[in-house]
Amino acid sequence: MRKNQKYRFKRVWHPCGNWEEIKYGMWDRPVQHKTQLLQAIAFTSNHVEYGKYMRKVTKEWPISCENALTDYSLNRKAWLGHAACALAHRLPESVVREAWKELTDEQQFLANKEAERAIAEWEYAYAARVGLPGSMGKALLFE
Repeated sequence: MRKNQKYRFKRVWHPCGNWEEIKYGMWDRPVQHKTQLLQAIAFTSNHVEYGKYMRKVTKEWPISCENALTDYSLNRKAWLGHAACALAHRLPESVVREAWKELTDEQQFLANKEAERAIAEWEYAYAARVGLPGSMGKALLFE
């Protein structure tokens, strides 16, 4: 387990046709690349708004979140950031990856902190939802 990680859940898979992110164009090809890139840079550089949508993803996309956030081989912070951009502006993840390179180190740091916070909140709520509170959940949800 990583430092500060409270839970490590068993991996859960869902068919990709059920992922909410599909309906929001997260894996679509860019339509207006330059416009979308500028929009992604503006959105991801505002860590407060970006974080708000990360938390919104964790509440409104239960299937996608369970599929992605129980996959510890995935860069979960990046996935959540891509998902937030898809939910807020229907931006494809390929554009968001490009936008990330344009952020300053401080902007990336603040965005990553928002993602860590949102993931921790999701993990706590997920542990409660599957019926295993607190430390009992840690013991029983390990792979």
